[in-house]
Amino acid sequence: MSRVAKNPVVVPQGAEINVANGQITVKGPLGTLTQAINAAVEIKIDAGQVTFAAANDSREAGALSGTYRALVANMVTGVTKGFERKLTLVGVGYKAQAQGESLNLSLGFSHPVVYKLPAGVKAETPVPTEILIKGADRQKVGQVAAEVRAYRPPEPYKGKGVRYADETVILKETKKK
Repeated sequence: MSRVAKNPVVVPQGAEINVANGQITVKGPLGTLTQAINAAVEIKIDAGQVTFAAANDSREAGALSGTYRALVANMVTGVTKGFERKLTLVGVGYKAQAQGESLNLSLGFSHPVVYKLPAGVKAETPVPTEILIKGADRQKVGQVAAEVRAYRPPEPYKGKGVRYADETVILKETKKK
């Protein structure tokens, strides 16, 4: 059995969890998230805690129980606190501007890049060289951050590009004559 699945997920006040029709639904102040459930995982809800167990003794069921425990824990955190990724733009003239459901990026190309944000994800630009991506779904927030970064990943000689705030870019030494 997975060691991760042994720890129950504590449901904070303001959030509620329902299991029905092969799906688990988590509702909270920041939204509602759903996840399909595999039949190899047993989910029990009692007294503000959710426990996960393998339905059989197979190795796959043990692994899935830990995976679903982690997914549900992220869903509970997402609907109560939310998730956030911070991106930094490094380079002369690189800037970003959040406008409603889109993110306008000037990344040194001959044209501006307009990124359409998916539902449930918001972007903020406190300063033109920083982007805050926020949402309840951890997977969506991470995917949006990765797609924005992919427009201009940091290059290894000057370090210019879009990078995560906690990312360290190792600069290469230039070629010597």
